[in-house]
Amino acid sequence: MEPLSFQEYICSLDPATLPRILRICSGVYFQGSVYEISGNECCLSTGDLLKVMAVALQKVICEDTVTGQTKELPPTFKGFFQPAPAPGSNPTLRTPFLGGGQWGLTLHQALGRCDRRPQPLLCPAIGPHTLLLHPIYEVHAAMHLRRDVVKIPSTLEVDVEDVTEEAQHIHFARPLLLSEVLRMEEALPAQAEILEGPGGPAIFESAWVSRLRRGQRLHLHGRSPAWRVLASAPSSGRHFLLSSAYQGRFRRRPRQFTGVQELAAGLRPGQRLHVVVTQDCEGRGDDVPPLGVGDRLEAQRLQGSGPGTRLLCHRHGGEEEDGEELLLPLDLGGGFVEEMCDSKKYGLAELLDQQPLPCEVRVVAPDPGLERDALGALPALRLEARLDQPFLVGSFCQEPEKGFEIPPRWLDFSLLLSKGSVCSPAPCTLRCRVEELTEAFYYRLLVQLPGSAAPPPPRPPKRTQRGMSPGRQHPSAPRSLMAGACLAPPLPPLPALPQPSTSKQYRRRRAPRDAGTDSDSSEHDYETVDDDIQKTIRKMQAVFPF
Repeated sequence: MEPLSFQEYICSLDPATLPRILRICSGVYFQGSVYEISGNECCLSTGDLLKVMAVALQKVICEDTVTGQTKELPPTFKGFFQPAPAPGSNPTLRTPFLGGGQWGLTLHQALGRCDRRPQPLLCPAIGPHTLLLHPIYEVHAAMHLRRDVVKIPSTLEVDVEDVTEEAQHIHFARPLLLSEVLRMEEALPAQAEILEGPGGPAIFESAWVSRLRRGQRLHLHGRSPAWRVLASAPSSGRHFLLSSAYQGRFRRRPRQFTGVQELAAGLRPGQRLHVVVTQDCEGRGDDVPPLGVGDRLEAQRLQGSGPGTRLLCHRHGGEEEDGEELLLPLDLGGGFVEEMCDSKKYGLAELLDQQPLPCEVRVVAPDPGLERDALGALPALRLEARLDQPFLVGSFCQEPEKGFEIPPRWLDFSLLLSKGSVCSPAPCTLRCRVEELTEAFYYRLLVQLPGSAAPPPPRPPKRTQRGMSPGRQHPSAPRSLMAGACLAPPLPPLPALPQPSTSKQYRRRRAPRDAGTDSDSSEHDYETVDDDIQKTIRKMQAVFPF
């Protein structure tokens, strides 16, 4: 067929013949826009092919041929039209009878009688003059290498020709996002070509990520069955993502707590927590005795509610002393370290079955499958959260035997599936057992993590002392626990063990208060504790197995 303007072609198109394939004979480009304006395609090049899928009437411009004025009619216009009589002819109506006593054509019927060019019509609902109807359609079409159906206004000034018959064999390739491929498991394995590499900052420090760029060809093998664990190395500030396929062995590391409130937050339902005091803490009268370095406590449960909440603990006595029950207020300071004698080596799955997250561990046996296990040289590792994000197993066509695992929801990009054989079975993905995260992505990931299932205990009110304003916090008040997506605070280094001294060492004990003693008295009772220090050293050495 001869080329027509796009408007003429669409006005004469029979919707029953869709879809139709058109070739652009003269393209158009709007300066300042590459693809679309207000959601409509506005840049078509000469030679482009369109597959017209649907046509929708948007509005009709009604032109008065006498005055030249125009009026916009919606597609739901209810008035009736009749053909305008030719000059000198009988004006008797010869239009179909539509019922209800009305002779005339609806808006859509009137447009259907127009063949490429508008016909003169009359409409009593609009005025006595002859009218011309100029419909404006929105054309929905598919284009090569476009992900979505494009929307083109019929008034776009391009010429087209219908090439449906000779273009039946043409396939309009539709790009996909990697996240879409993840839901198309029936189409995998498959080959693909990257059309546009991932945008935004990098998420992994691995070298293979930088190779995901335009034109790179991939083998996509399928979904990975592994889950992940987010981990951090407090001593170096590095962050990792561990695969459940990681074969290294872990040993639990004692947790540390700053203040009674953190100690209470470390309690787990149905379990008791054994700790050793690592920092002296002054008491509060008869109700709260002082805590000294080396005291062994068994935290049991919370008692009370609101500001009066207390942590019930049992302090173990020495060889010749009985233990005692303590009710510690949550705003009491001090330092504590978990007392444990667990020297067992755990695999990752076994560790998570027995130890809720977050927890502190140390890698005592690196993964034998890794040429260099970055976790083996770290003094401590904090396992923060388990992640069940889906990953796709992929490999580069140049190196089909070296696989990697891509998280499409974090590392998405557009690609085009292509025909071609894919190596079977899936390649080895050893190098993905430990992925180091960039710092920016680590903190972005923390925001996405769900909050802790067990809320922290209620925060007690701030204490005030004589000479301090009510707005100032007591120096021994603990830090507030992190809530929501924030995880446990970084693991501090283990405290140094007390060293024996040749000089006499003393520990201050508060004298019992009685009714007849002045509270401001400066008299105190001191005693030598050389033997006690030696006992403390032995207790502390039993706490730290490393």
